[in-house]
Amino acid sequence: MIKVVLFDLDGVIRHFDEHAVAEIEASHFLAPGSIAAFAFSEPHLTDVTTGRITRAQWVRRIGDHVENHVAAGAWATAPSHIDDEVVQLATELRSLGLTTAILTNGTNTIPAELRALDLPPAFGTVFNSAEIGRAKPDPAVFHHVLGALGVDANEVFFIDDTPRNLTAAADLGIVTHRFVDVPRLRAALVEVGIVTTSSSPSSG
Repeated sequence: MIKVVLFDLDGVIRHFDEHAVAEIEASHFLAPGSIAAFAFSEPHLTDVTTGRITRAQWVRRIGDHVENHVAAGAWATAPSHIDDEVVQLATELRSLGLTTAILTNGTNTIPAELRALDLPPAFGTVFNSAEIGRAKPDPAVFHHVLGALGVDANEVFFIDDTPRNLTAAADLGIVTHRFVDVPRLRAALVEVGIVTTSSSPSSG
């Protein structure tokens, strides 16, 4: 029986303004996607998401690479927002007696970022890879979460938008769902018996 619904953060709960990112690159005469291509490449991504370097050091590396520290800084502070539909669903899940939590491949500034966004309490504990020292899809990060929550793998429903993270979780016996949108997530929750209706309580 599912006891925990575990959410990824970026791409599921938090979404960045891609138009703003494109404008930053264009205004600094950088090729579209060039900042992210370097920022999310290895070893830089693993270094920052496992706490080996700070977010500030990561952004400095990016600025060095694109030879524009102003652009890198603007990219690193691009606007984002919390998805209200996902918040509503998480609130509903908690009202059903389920534990909710977040597992993010984050940096050392995740606590401050979530405070600034006023993350609702609907998501419970935030497990941050930079604090754990291991990042998805490393099985160790999932074992850390299972141990901290005191549950077995088959008692967790994990939502992420990255296939390799889902594959790693599924290999451990965790029930998984690739996030595309809330209606499809809700349908998956209905399918495994976590919720009983394909529409939210407020949708009539």
